[in-house]
Amino acid sequence: MEKDKALEELFLAQTPHFNDGAEFMQKLTKRLDAVEIVRQYQERNQRRYRVMVAVAFVTGIVSGVVSTWWLLSSPIEVPHIAFQTQTTFLLWLVRNSRILLAAAFPMLMMLAACIVAANILDILDVRRKMREDFV
Repeated sequence: MEKDKALEELFLAQTPHFNDGAEFMQKLTKRLDAVEIVRQYQERNQRRYRVMVAVAFVTGIVSGVVSTWWLLSSPIEVPHIAFQTQTTFLLWLVRNSRILLAAAFPMLMMLAACIVAANILDILDVRRKMREDFV
């Protein structure tokens, strides 16, 4: 209770000093203009990031459909990869190229999706930090 009274007395003792109102308004207008510039910059970046995410999504869908179509439409007898040399490992790789490619394409798509998600999270983190700096 004593601390509350001490704080109350401290606040009551403070009397704000206002100088020239025009100077205050000029500084306030300048700061508001700076805030408006930052807000417009953030809106531009948000639109750009949304477009980039949409392009990445469409590219992923199209490449997934094309790669799946290519994999399913090619003949089973023809290997997808070929080597000039004949070693045991390379022969095994040629024989199992269809299965390996069927596993590799989804992994690559998942890797691309993870990279896009990581970039989005980085962007959101930067936006949060910018908000904290301006508040």
